[in-house]
Amino acid sequence: MKPTRTTILRWLVLLSRFGLAALFLFAVAAKLYFINDREHSFLKMMPNLVGERWALPVVVAVFIAESAAVVLLLLPRTVRIGAVWAAALLIGFAAYALYYRYGLGNAEGLECGCFGGIIASQLGVTTALRNLLLLIPCALVFFGQPYFRQKIQATSEMEQASESVPPAVAGG
Repeated sequence: MKPTRTTILRWLVLLSRFGLAALFLFAVAAKLYFINDREHSFLKMMPNLVGERWALPVVVAVFIAESAAVVLLLLPRTVRIGAVWAAALLIGFAAYALYYRYGLGNAEGLECGCFGGIIASQLGVTTALRNLLLLIPCALVFFGQPYFRQKIQATSEMEQASESVPPAVAGG
């Protein structure tokens, strides 16, 4: 059986949805796992990024925001809100990476600890481009999810209509 365009698009939407949720879940888990590690802790790196005063509130806000993205992307009724929320986070992280590099004039990128010590990630153009590239799966989820919901609803309505039609009387 040859896969149709709809089937391929549906798989891309599902892969994007659960991939984004996995990415944010991984980031949250890595931050928690490395919380006491002096070299890789997101909490320990944050004073270098936003200053001592804002470090703890920003860490808590990022943790809650990323956790919310995971929940919103996993719950069927909030998938589109989750896609918008994930896109907003990715744009915000990309904007801060560019601001840190060019706005504050830091020639060298600083390890942000975004993924704990598992993945080295420095603030700068590369981080911004990676985050902006992840907007593609966000768009797939946002625009693809309602399409499939309408398809499923139309299919179930057709099934209900076919069940309510009495069988044709034979003979005549």
